[in-house]
Amino acid sequence: MEQDMIVILDLGSEQNTLIARDIRKLGVYTEIHPHDITAEQLRALPNVKGVILNGGPNRVVDGAAIDASDAVYQSGLPLFAVDHAVRAPQNLAGWPEDETARLRVLSDFVLGTCGAAKNWNMENFIADQVSLIRKQVGDKKVLLALSGGVDSSVVAALLIKAIGGQLTCVHVNHGLLRKGEPEQVVDVFRSQMGANLVYVDASERFLGKLAGVSEPEQKRKIIGAEFIRVFEEEARKLDGIEFLGQGTIYPDIVESGTKTAKMVKSHHNVGGLPEDMRFELVEPLKMLFKDEVRACGVALGLPASMVYRQPFPGPGLGVRCLGAITRDRLEAVRESDAILREEFERAGLAGKVWQYFTVVPDFKSVGVRENARCFEYPVILRAVNTVDAMTASIEEIDWALLHRVTERITHEVQGVNRVLYDLTPKPVGTIEWE
Repeated sequence: MEQDMIVILDLGSEQNTLIARDIRKLGVYTEIHPHDITAEQLRALPNVKGVILNGGPNRVVDGAAIDASDAVYQSGLPLFAVDHAVRAPQNLAGWPEDETARLRVLSDFVLGTCGAAKNWNMENFIADQVSLIRKQVGDKKVLLALSGGVDSSVVAALLIKAIGGQLTCVHVNHGLLRKGEPEQVVDVFRSQMGANLVYVDASERFLGKLAGVSEPEQKRKIIGAEFIRVFEEEARKLDGIEFLGQGTIYPDIVESGTKTAKMVKSHHNVGGLPEDMRFELVEPLKMLFKDEVRACGVALGLPASMVYRQPFPGPGLGVRCLGAITRDRLEAVRESDAILREEFERAGLAGKVWQYFTVVPDFKSVGVRENARCFEYPVILRAVNTVDAMTASIEEIDWALLHRVTERITHEVQGVNRVLYDLTPKPVGTIEWE
């Protein structure tokens, strides 16, 4: 069932995504588009019921104030302007800061003036995407790099529902995943969902390439480049692949700036793949916000532990094993991280704290173990809350919980004799250490 749509035109606003999310809360689908959308582009959008001219502080581009095209004003669609000097429609000075007041204004326009139907929900979204995927792919084959992260996992589940055995997933274990993650990916997708899953244990290969490398950016580049090499090798073993599935989501697209969604960040492309490996992209989540991606995963039957997985850096534990990666410190990071996650889960913090993890630096300190001097590593705990990852505050953990985590880590993780808690917000610190 095709959803009714409200189009938000970016006329310099810094609240495009906020308003888009508010409209979706009302049960109506919405998309953000450039201010200079053409008549042809506007006509190509399905079921448009109204247009919001969303003005704001970035309204001057190249020395001139921007405005919507004549096509918009002549479209006959209901128009609603905010903070924008317009030729005809009603103009609101600015969006109310209070969410309830903002939703009331939007409801009056979207549901009242435009008469849009409340038909934006996960059931309809999944049905639409299944139909679109089948139409795009036909009887051809799709390849997907399945990291086990939220976005790639939901894409995999959606593609399995749409095309089943025409999808091949490649899960590359680079040896830098958290405890139990590779096993969960194999169990969920191969055993429970019946996916064609190629599992590649390349941990020794990655650790060999990383040996002695201490500079963070160099580590990231090695991990990224090696991942592409492994993925390429596996792709060349498969016949008839014409499509590549990707977990691009809506914030990735709209974050590209004032000229709205015309520029898509480079990381959405298949950067680094050889010239002779040309794939057409299948991106079924590209219009979903992160919370909607999670809701989609739940609706598709993925386990909560996978759907609500915390943000995890591409290089994985490689950027939490500070300096040159060694096997003993990598194992200390993995084991201490598992303990922290287990204790936060028990304390009811798993869904309340945005991100929490452990870090092991490349130095040791003196301690006492079994009445003898020991020289072992410290473990640093970090727990932060954020809305957009641009700034972050520190979670104030109960002392009893910190004592319990410290007790477990110092007694259960080999080679660790000290636990520290990082109290630094962002800024001045970053969320990760490397």
